[in-house]
Amino acid sequence: MRVRWLAAPVTAALAATVLVAAGVGTASASEGERISSLGVPLQDVLLIGGTVAPGPAGEPVLWSASSGAPAHLNAVDPATGEAIARLDLPGASGSWAVDSAPDGSVYVGSYGDAKLFRWTAAEGVVDLGKPIASESFVWDVTADERSILYGGTSPNGKLFSYDRGTGQFRDYGRLSPDHTYVRSLAVDQGKIYAGTNPPAKMFEVDTATGAKRQLPDPPGRDVTADWVYDVDIVGDHLYARFGTAFPGPLYVYDLRSGQWVDRIDNAHGLEMPPADDDGRVYLIRSGELIRYDPADGSETGTGVPFTGRVANTRGIGWAELDLPDYPGRSLVGLLWRGMMFRYNPTTGAHSFVQTTVQGEPIDITALAEGPDGRVYAGGFLNGGFAAVDPDTGRTEEFHTFSQSEGMLGHGGRLYVGAYPDARIYSYDPAKPWNSEEYSPSPEPVPDQNPLRLFDLKAEQQIRPRALTGAGDLLAVGTMPDLGQLGGVLAIWDTTTGTLVSKTRHVVVDQSIVALTYKDGVVYGGTSIYSGQSATPPTQPEAKVFAWSVAEGRKLWEMVPAPGKPAIPALTFDGEGRLWGTAGGEVFAIDTATRQVTARHTYGGSTSGVGQLAYNTVDKMLYGVLAGSEVYRLDPATGQKHVLRAGSASHLAVHGNGDVYFSSGSELFRYDLPAGPCPHPDPSATVTIRDVDSKVPNRATANGCTIDDLVKDEAAWPHRGMLTAHVAVVAARLVRDGVITWAEAGRLVHAAIRAEF
Repeated sequence: MRVRWLAAPVTAALAATVLVAAGVGTASASEGERISSLGVPLQDVLLIGGTVAPGPAGEPVLWSASSGAPAHLNAVDPATGEAIARLDLPGASGSWAVDSAPDGSVYVGSYGDAKLFRWTAAEGVVDLGKPIASESFVWDVTADERSILYGGTSPNGKLFSYDRGTGQFRDYGRLSPDHTYVRSLAVDQGKIYAGTNPPAKMFEVDTATGAKRQLPDPPGRDVTADWVYDVDIVGDHLYARFGTAFPGPLYVYDLRSGQWVDRIDNAHGLEMPPADDDGRVYLIRSGELIRYDPADGSETGTGVPFTGRVANTRGIGWAELDLPDYPGRSLVGLLWRGMMFRYNPTTGAHSFVQTTVQGEPIDITALAEGPDGRVYAGGFLNGGFAAVDPDTGRTEEFHTFSQSEGMLGHGGRLYVGAYPDARIYSYDPAKPWNSEEYSPSPEPVPDQNPLRLFDLKAEQQIRPRALTGAGDLLAVGTMPDLGQLGGVLAIWDTTTGTLVSKTRHVVVDQSIVALTYKDGVVYGGTSIYSGQSATPPTQPEAKVFAWSVAEGRKLWEMVPAPGKPAIPALTFDGEGRLWGTAGGEVFAIDTATRQVTARHTYGGSTSGVGQLAYNTVDKMLYGVLAGSEVYRLDPATGQKHVLRAGSASHLAVHGNGDVYFSSGSELFRYDLPAGPCPHPDPSATVTIRDVDSKVPNRATANGCTIDDLVKDEAAWPHRGMLTAHVAVVAARLVRDGVITWAEAGRLVHAAIRAEF
């Protein structure tokens, strides 16, 4: 009866408002059509494991594995630098572990899947499978005089062997209950020598019985934070490099006397070649190739310089080059970016040659809009630094650089957090690029750009993943190294160029993986994990904390997502609510009351991968949910829309409203539609609050749908005003031919019946 009684007034209201004008239009483009691939902005060569051994034609070549998807085993002609072979390693992402055996085999132990591959001239590359099912990383391999191969793994710190004659693997078990990595290996006369993660230890293992013996620590060396990065045996001596990064001290151990007998400081690694005819060995020390004589401990410089932060060999040995000035045997080797070096000890001739090893796409690990409006990307492992033009989508710049953990445009600079040592750099896009550590400018440039501001190596931090601006300050949150828990919150003054503070364990035993700032307070999201996954956590769930910048102290901490191990992203919306993501949840916090005021759950994932950013143009939240989709969330209504399903990792919102995100090495852009309704409501029919009117949700002139124009979720003071609003909108739509009078009536009746 009530509905029938209101029918006449409703008709009168519609008739009275038909003169209000509105345009006629067509439907906007679908969301999917607005996502475009911008290709691969980061691509470079990364060589890690390598050796010198006979190649496809039987002559010595430089073998090395290049990281990629998949990784490739490359053979390089040492006389020309030409890559004469590029062989797929299916399922492998790269390798630290490449070695040759006396029978002509070349072995590769991979990371990501911890598989073993063998190359022979007769069979090519053969996938031998996983030596140990529980392991995810093969760190080193070495072969004995019988061509039996030995390898070391993580995350359970195991030793294995492979016998080509029987085709069988042998699991020697864990090297030590206190270690999770077998980081480096050498073998000699039935004994395996293996080095570990911190605290660094050297073990001797009998190849036949598996019996283990721990060698004494090098005299006077505190090995608490050390790794044993490299282990080589040349002649009667074992060479082991201890430290937290290169360069580091290389200790010499006499295998016959069982004593540490010498120390060579500032050795770069990663391998040593066989001895020359006089029993002397070559290595890179303090940026120069030197010759070391174990007979008397003498060191002789060669004058061959090696520059940059990463100046270590990726395969080194001897070859006859048949080139002028290179008579007899010459020392040859590879460097990490595909550069080859040569040195002839007879003439002193030396040269550096860029090989033709192909670059591989690099997974994106950081995205940010820079102060110049371009979109910047940093990469994993290979590193790299790319600038993308937001208008054309083309990569305008690429530079060799470190692995990036985080990026932030703030105060006219782009700040970059780099792995390892939690290094922070400041880049000015208005100045020429010049990085002496990674890629110097070809022209004389007085300033370093990016400029290294500080690092947190002394605090045992490795990943500066969280960065946010706080007025004239920069706040940085980090993750610690293997065996450590508890990140650091560092505050840097961008005007004075000083480190104001660095506070560890802001939240006990938790890393800081997300930061944002508002009204004098830095808000952080944590992870229960270390920067290395093998470190077991002590805390059950991640937290959000508030830090007063002026007072330099923590104000509070709370658990907004019970049971979730990480809160990888935080952002404020336009109403001042703090939003975060954790696994399959997105939540909002009222920072004044410290209460969770909204929670949206999309499955039970506990993934630590997630992104969240507020778009000031369309007033929406954009995010990556548990690494499995890119979505948009309306913070006012809680309505979520999936923009792209599938793998995704990093995301950045541009000032123009466009959204950039990555999947592996590929960069994508979502073009925010223009007009008053950038995201038309896709519903099939028009719903007024809880009542479906059954009227088709048609598009209107300006790209909006009917549901967009009906503001039924607004805070109407009473039902009459909501009904009048719907009547006005309906009359306009009748006038413009979008709906009929009968449909207009159904809209108004839906408003009358709606929950209020």
